Amino acid sequence: MKNIIIGIDISSKTLDICIKEEMKLKYLTIENKTTFIKRFFKSYNTYNVIVAMENTGRYNWNLFEVLEKLSFKVYVISPLHLKKSIGLTRGKNDKIDALRICSFIEKNHQEMPMWKPCSESIKKIKILLTERASRIKIKKQLKAQQHDYKLMKSVGLDKQLLSLNMKMINSIENQIKIIEGNIEDIISSDQKLKQQHKLMKSVPGVGKVLSWTLLSKTEGFTTITDPRKMACYSGVAPFDFQSGTSVKRRPAVSMLADKGIKAILHLAAMSAIRLDNDLRKYYMRKVEEGKNKMSVLNAVRNKIIHRVFAVIKNQTLYQKDLVLS
Repeated sequence: MKNIIIGIDISSKTLDICIKEEMKLKYLTIENKTTFIKRFFKSYNTYNVIVAMENTGRYNWNLFEVLEKLSFKVYVISPLHLKKSIGLTRGKNDKIDALRICSFIEKNHQEMPMWKPCSESIKKIKILLTERASRIKIKKQLKAQQHDYKLMKSVGLDKQLLSLNMKMINSIENQIKIIEGNIEDIISSDQKLKQQHKLMKSVPGVGKVLSWTLLSKTEGFTTITDPRKMACYSGVAPFDFQSGTSVKRRPAVSMLADKGIKAILHLAAMSAIRLDNDLRKYYMRKVEEGKNKMSVLNAVRNKIIHRVFAVIKNQTLYQKDLVLS
């Protein structure tokens, strides 16, 4: 049976595809619609096929819908991982990107985890969290505009524009509440997610947004099961920086991280150290010992992740009086 490697560069309207079969390359472009995708993959049902694509968020959904019903080996690559792996490059277009994805997965597929379709509940949570984040960004932009309306006082437009601005903000806030209610309904209707949500919220500092985000990022704690990997992914795990005997720095976190979840973890840590719990005691003790406050706060973020994974693994609520080292 022939081995075929397919690299796909995804955009909102089209898919640029590079097909490698017995050292021969072929390129084509199709519409990013399920009917065209099904028609394309239908001719490869009798082959050993490896399919690779970048993670582009919502533009992947049509591909996922088709591929989850096929028996191909599918890999979803981080755009940053791909960018860092290809070395020095010049020029860029969709055809070249498809070839680079194809070449990357040919070399690295044995070391990478295969994509597996997530449950319908997780899929809905992912989409709703993306919509929520989009509206929060728009709300922030609208609030920033309010400072500029003072400059329009001389022409008499400041009050009118501020009123319109507030109406838009109120509308967006109502939409955010509806989205959050939908997320809660989805979790409540899924017994496993409901239990995981309850366990996570027993950890100091963990609120609804962090618990939703962790459910989404780990796909119900199935794709990421190790707290150290989650800490690395979130950018809260410190790494050594040393070369020979002359170059040595203190361990520091990496900038290669998911900035969104890192920001949510920061708010969770700030919330935790304001309450009466063991994380606050740990924070205060380390600060009194002369430790840098931000370093200790990062350690609290790390500990929150480990505690979340511990309660999920043990299926027990967090014990408040646990002694920390």
